Formats: sequence, C-alpha cells, structure tokens
Amino acid sequence: MTSKKLLIILTAVISLVLIFNLFNIQIINTWGINYTDRITIRTQKVKPERGEIYDRYGNLLVTNKVIYNLMVIPNELEKFDTIKFAQTIGISTSDLKNQIQQAKNYSSFLSSEIRTDLSDAASVSLNEKLWQYPGFYLEKNLVRDYKTTAAYSLLGYTNEVTQDEINQQNSPYSLRDHIGRSGIEKQYESQLKGHKGVRYFLVDKFNREISSYEKGEFDIPIEKAENLTLTIDKNLQQYGFDLMNDKRGAIVAIEPQSGEVLALISRPGYDSDSLQRSKDRKYFNSLYNDTLNRPFYNRALQAEYAPGSTFKVLNGLIGLHEKIVTTQTNFTCNYGYQYAPNAHMACRCPLGTRNNITQSILKSCNSFHAKLYTQLIDSERSPEIAVNKWNHHVMSFGMGDYLNYDLPQGSSGFIPNGDYYSKIYDDFFWTGSSIISNAIGQGEILVTPMQLANFTAAVANRGFYYKPHFVKKIGQTPTQFNDSKRITTIDSIHFGPIIEGMHLTITNGTARIANVEAIDICGKSGTVENFILLHGKKTQLTDHSVFIAFAPKDDPKVAIAVYVENGYWSARWAAPIASLMIEKYLTGQIQRKNLENRMLEGSLVAEYLKPLSGTGFLINQ
Repeated sequence: MTSKKLLIILTAVISLVLIFNLFNIQIINTWGINYTDRITIRTQKVKPERGEIYDRYGNLLVTNKVIYNLMVIPNELEKFDTIKFAQTIGISTSDLKNQIQQAKNYSSFLSSEIRTDLSDAASVSLNEKLWQYPGFYLEKNLVRDYKTTAAYSLLGYTNEVTQDEINQQNSPYSLRDHIGRSGIEKQYESQLKGHKGVRYFLVDKFNREISSYEKGEFDIPIEKAENLTLTIDKNLQQYGFDLMNDKRGAIVAIEPQSGEVLALISRPGYDSDSLQRSKDRKYFNSLYNDTLNRPFYNRALQAEYAPGSTFKVLNGLIGLHEKIVTTQTNFTCNYGYQYAPNAHMACRCPLGTRNNITQSILKSCNSFHAKLYTQLIDSERSPEIAVNKWNHHVMSFGMGDYLNYDLPQGSSGFIPNGDYYSKIYDDFFWTGSSIISNAIGQGEILVTPMQLANFTAAVANRGFYYKPHFVKKIGQTPTQFNDSKRITTIDSIHFGPIIEGMHLTITNGTARIANVEAIDICGKSGTVENFILLHGKKTQLTDHSVFIAFAPKDDPKVAIAVYVENGYWSARWAAPIASLMIEKYLTGQIQRKNLENRMLEGSLVAEYLKPLSGTGFLINQ
C-alpha cells in the first residue's frame, strides 16, 4: 500500500470517529425536552504546554505562564450595560462596541477576543461578574515566560499564528495558537509545540462550566511537547550580554572539543516577551523601524565583517603548509611594505625589524604577511590557480559557509576565488600585489562572528572542528552534532608556531590587556578599517574592534570571537571583553574588577550618534 493511500484511509477513519462522537454528543445523548435552555456542550481543543528550555547545567531559560483572554460569542449576547461592562474590563465603551462589531463581522457563532493577557488576579475578579453578561467567557491560555533577557538572539520569540498559517493544508494550528518566529523557538517548533487533544464539557446558560461530558470518555489526550537542553551557559550568556551594554556587535563562545556554543550575544536586541503580544504592534514597529540599531539583525550569525588582522593566523598557516615560509624564514619590515612604486602598506614595526612567523603574529606585522601572501599568489603558473588553492584552505576552516548549525538565521560570508578576480580584472594583468589587502584581512574577505569563533576552535584543536550547535538534548536524548568532525587542509604540525605567536600576543604583544594570571590564553587582535559608500563615495568611519582567543593553550576549553562595531582598536574593547569572558567561564569569578567595571559601564552610544562628517547622517552600519 502506498503512503498516499495509507494517508487517505487514516484521514477517513479519523473523520468517521469525530463524526460519530459529534452525532453521539448532539443527537443520541439528549438531556431532556428543555436541554437547549439549560445546558450546552462545548468542544475545546486542549493545547499541550510548550516545551521548556534549559541551559547546559539545567538552569531554566524558558517556561510557560497562564494568561486569560476575555472572549465573546456574538450570537449568545443579550442586552447589557455596555458602559458598566467596559469599566469592569478596563476599556472604553467605544472600543468595546467596536470589538463586538468586529467579532460579529468575523462570525456570530465563533468566539473572538475582547481583551488579552489578563492576569490570574484580574481574571478571578472578572469571572465573578461574568454570569451577568451571557455571551462572554474567559479562555485560559499559555504563553512563554522567558527567564532571561540576555538570550533573545538565541531563543527567538513566539507569537500568534496568522490566518494564512491556519489555512495551510494539514495545518496543526488554530486561532490564538502561538508559533516560533525566530531562533530556537522557530528551529525546534515541531518538538516544542507537542500535539493537541480535544475536550468535551458542559456549561450552563451563564457560560459556567458544569462538568466534563461523559466523564471524559470521548476526550482525545494531548501529546506532550519535548523539553530542550541547550549547550548555552546561562551565566556566561548573561555576562557577555552585560559586557556588550551600549555597544553594537557580537560575541560567540564555543567549546572546541564538541562544537557546543557556550554563548551567543548580539546587541542591540529586543525583548522576546513583549513580542508575544502580536496585536500590540507598537513595540514590533519600533524595533522594525530602528534602522540605526537594527535589533532584529542577529550580528553574531548574520553580520558579515572584514576579519582584519585576525586573518593573519590563517594566512600564516597556509603559508607554512604550502612551504612559502618556514619557521626559519625572516622578512624585514621598514615601517611597512612597499609593494609597488606608489603603493605602501604601513606597519608599526620599526625600521629594519626582522620577524619570523611566530613574531609576525606576536607583532601583527603587516609586512611579513603581505610578503607571504604575494609570494603565495605568485607561486603558481597563474594567480587564478593560486587563489583557488588559497580559497580551498580557507574554506576548510568553515569560512564562507553557513556551517549548517541548528538555528534558522545566518550568512555565509564571502571568500573570493580565482574566477572572481579574473572577472574583476578582465583582460588586465594581475598578481598577488593586486589583491594584497587579503593578506591582512582587509580585502574582499567577509566573515561572520560565528565563523571567526569556529575558526578559532579549529586552531585550538590544531586542525579540526565540530559543527557548531546549540541544542545538547531533545527530551532525554542527546543530539549527535559532535559526531561531525571536520578536518582542515592544514597539517597539524604547522599549528605550533602560530599558536605560540598567539600566546605571546597575550603575554608580550598587542593584547597584553587580555592577560589573565594562571590562564594560558592564546589570542589575536584585529583593528578593522571600516568603510561605507556614501553618495557613491567611499567614506571611512571609525574602525571596528575585533579579537579572537582560546584557552587554556594546551587543553582548550573555550574559543571566542568578539566584534565591537566602531570600537576603535582591538585592545580598547574586544580584547578585554574576550578575556573577561574566558576568565568568567574558566574560573567562575573575576579578579580584574577595574577592567570589568570599565567594560560594563563603557558606552559607544555617543560614537554611534556622531554625524558623518559634513553629511548630517548618523553612523549606520
């Protein structure tokens, strides 16, 4: 038997059962001659409680709370004092009349909402008076109760289904059901919603429930929803959220040994609880129209940024693997690199400085990496072949890839290949020097904070990573994401010199502010030039602050990427925030209170409100 025939037969059987039940309820089981004057049988779909969500340690992130909606069935209304009733339910008389008219226009026989989100106390008070107003009744409803305001970018939100969603074929939804709109709530909707049951019960002419019908014999039981256990550390998530107060940007922290995401912060954002009230459009519209802060834009997963000097780590690994350089190679830096007669890439290394690969990471030497990259691109018989080889290595670290994590949002970033540059330059001759900005992560490369954190995890693991993911268990069943081990194209022997340079960056280099006593942190700073096209002209704005790190060096437990928009240089915001997150996660406390207070209280709001020079426009990334 085909699956299609089986579905038709199953649908027919269920329909016959429901028809029999209704016939039995309405025709066979009468309640005397005056039945319709005394008792009404109502059918109610019973919604299971939406599944709860916990963090990795069992701390509650999302549960449910009971609210009550005041409903009306227009055909059952009798004459009543509209002024008094409007005062009782706390709305104006005109609003009450308008809502009753809208309910009639919708259906005289079906129920419609008059007021929503009534508390327990308000519903008890109102229920004592409803017997005076036939046609009105209270409907119990469950909505989400978010126990943290720090995880909206991860959890998402729910609100009521639309009529179009109800009308879809085989839709499990009905009026006033809630559905996940983003984040975990959306991605795991089928597990979190469960399946409805049906309840038959008796009410008197005052709409007061008397009892269940036939002691519940014909009721259809609900199927419970699944609870979710996330990989997130609730305390770390809250801490990162607080550190990013009054800043735009993102933090992603990953456990390298499993790919479990420990924290995902995107700021600014929204209040998941307020977005449940879909009929109140003011809050939603205020978020939607905020084109400066863009709260619905998940910067951790969707924002595509240049990686800046953090990318020197990857280019260094590729250079070692392709034997463009060795650990013995030294390049001289003269305050930068003159790569063409009228083209100079500046660097802070003093005149005559000689750096090897480890020192190039420690000092973030532009000259070393510019020379490495141009030699890499010019090492093949054509630059297209060399760029494609470089692209292949970069992509093996999860760059330029959505990564297929278990959230519905995300961007793939952009890693250019040989064809891309051949089209740009067309018939013009081009070499490594033509695309030299890629050497320091300032060319056409675009990455997301999630990709940067995942790349850092791969470096911490010395050549492999697990697919990043957010759900640890569905019910009591562990997820299987940590089975998806991805091996990079770089041999593991090449990571040692690079990691040593990252460690020296913290102890003696550009990110000494990130040094934590008794924790061997490895990191790489990045100060990213920030340009926009304004009236067709390339305009430079305040640099972005970016930092990647992992710790401990020899037994990595956490890998992190921090991106702070318009944050000036790395050591000003991103590096301190990353190190505080690492210290908090690994030790559970913070010793550097002065630094912590500076990050918690620091604000970039004034920076974001600066008008663009001579334009009157605000900074809008």
